[in-house]
Amino acid sequence: MSVSLATGADPDTLVVSGWSVASPYGLGAQAFAEGVRGLRDAVRAGDEEADLGPYERAGRIPDFDVRAVLGRKGTRAMDRATGLAVATAGMLLEQAGAGLAEEVPEAVGMVLGTGHGSVQSIMDFTRDSLTGEKPFHVDPALFPNTVMNRAAGQSAIWHTLRGPNTTVSGGALTGLLALSYAARLLRRRHCEAVLCGAVEEFSRERAWLEYRARSGGPHRQPVGPLGEGCALFLLESAGRARAYGRSALASLLGSRFIAFPDPEGADEAVARAVREALKEADVPVEDVGLLVPSDGGGVLGAREDAALAGIFGEHRPPRLRLRRLVGDLGAASASLQLAGAVAAGGAGSVALVTSVDADGQAGAVVLRVGEP
Repeated sequence: MSVSLATGADPDTLVVSGWSVASPYGLGAQAFAEGVRGLRDAVRAGDEEADLGPYERAGRIPDFDVRAVLGRKGTRAMDRATGLAVATAGMLLEQAGAGLAEEVPEAVGMVLGTGHGSVQSIMDFTRDSLTGEKPFHVDPALFPNTVMNRAAGQSAIWHTLRGPNTTVSGGALTGLLALSYAARLLRRRHCEAVLCGAVEEFSRERAWLEYRARSGGPHRQPVGPLGEGCALFLLESAGRARAYGRSALASLLGSRFIAFPDPEGADEAVARAVREALKEADVPVEDVGLLVPSDGGGVLGAREDAALAGIFGEHRPPRLRLRRLVGDLGAASASLQLAGAVAAGGAGSVALVTSVDADGQAGAVVLRVGEP
């Protein structure tokens, strides 16, 4: 079983040695941690300038303007999702200090999850090609925003990260899948450290797309209110973190992902993912001190709750239901759940993060939370 750095962790243990968040609570890990610990509702009604599509409330990042945060140079055509990722990566790198990207840029990779990239950019570019005098009379500077890996690529370019660069898309599980992918990169020695997480922007276009795609049919998940955000973690070995004076904020103990063919099998898939992740982590059920479920509501949410109730029985660790506080963050949901586990988990406690997606996949990640 992994232990914290302070007690002499195995140097090969993978640890989270830094994290940062852009959330409806504001920019930075501190704003997010304070909001989560206070269980503050960050979902707000729209104003006259905000078009929330089919919704009256949304979890939007307050007063976020790409140019104001990152400056005017290089941001003229930058979409909101990319701006959020670049800004969050910058906050994380500033926190990590020397010995990360500056010395050996090729040693630092990036794994960023997203749902579609920037839905607004895709819709706007497509609309321009249909309404312009000629289909090819579009602004070429906007085309990169229509590509799913725009946010990951631009973040790496902006911050000079020259290691492996990967974009992951896996519905509600995206953040957990990104973390697992980053762990494989490190264990196979493709790089020495990875920035991993996920980003999702709020826009009227995404609101309508989510509403139409996910609210129909008897087994679809309820949608809304929507939210937006980005959470990134610095994942590296315990030995490397120690060498550069970084503390282990959490240790990655285990993870598992299970597919299921129909919603009726979701509870079994969640239960199996949890049991196998706990077995890999060598953590008994009674040692879990915090549950952070996806809290999706509807059929799948009920089955996720039923699976957890069946596993934990009379041992009922507290649950952090983040979606109720910040909204449905789509592909960024699981990364914000992981951030919630780091923010709310007590030092030395074990946190279990679970997620289930309507496309037929369940996942679980086990973390041992260190001292913030």
